[in-house]
Amino acid sequence: MVIFMSLEHLILLILIVLVGVLFFKLTFKILRYLAINTIVGLILVGILNFLGVTHIHLNLINLLIIAIGGVIGVFILIIMSLL
Repeated sequence: MVIFMSLEHLILLILIVLVGVLFFKLTFKILRYLAINTIVGLILVGILNFLGVTHIHLNLINLLIIAIGGVIGVFILIIMSLL
């Protein structure tokens, strides 16, 4: 009876560790995707602002749109700024 209890605890511990590792891997992939989108979007906004094509202010809401949408988010902001 004691052997089965310790085996159950070991299986539970292994499952908890596997879920934790999977959680951190997925979180890292999502953060990496957002970071790449943000960098590409900010470079695009910087180039467009420098060339005078449009003038997009960088505030928290615009940064979130750029971070989540990337290049598509920048185009959404351009269309919104032209309206």
